[in-house]
Amino acid sequence: MILRAPGLLAPGLPLSRRELGPLVDRTLDAMGLAGATLELSLVGDAEIEALNRSFLGLPGPTNVLSFPAGEGAERSEYLGEMAISVETATREAFLYGQDPAEHFLRLLCHGLAHLAGFDHGEAMDALAETGLESALAGYESSMV
Repeated sequence: MILRAPGLLAPGLPLSRRELGPLVDRTLDAMGLAGATLELSLVGDAEIEALNRSFLGLPGPTNVLSFPAGEGAERSEYLGEMAISVETATREAFLYGQDPAEHFLRLLCHGLAHLAGFDHGEAMDALAETGLESALAGYESSMV
């Protein structure tokens, strides 16, 4: 399920369910997670800051937070919940000199790797990169 906070504006990012849904499915397939489900919330800085403070005890906004379902989840295919701050993603892309859509999709793949149970490291980076390549290919073909 994809939830989008009202009033979020980010031209050039695939934020609609029509755009993002197929990209998420394609990315999950590429990452070996075909058939998995998750809740993805696209939020602003204020909401992700509240989540960051509540769950991690950290001040300020961040780009992506993942909350894996873990063992004992009601549905075995359910990965968990993820929130991406569209405002932070857009700001970071500008600061890093990156394409906003590519940076957004990179954050999505990073979050998906966490939901799949990976911690930071080479294995997680490789899985996220596999997902990113597929997501970018799907995004670019949808733009034609």
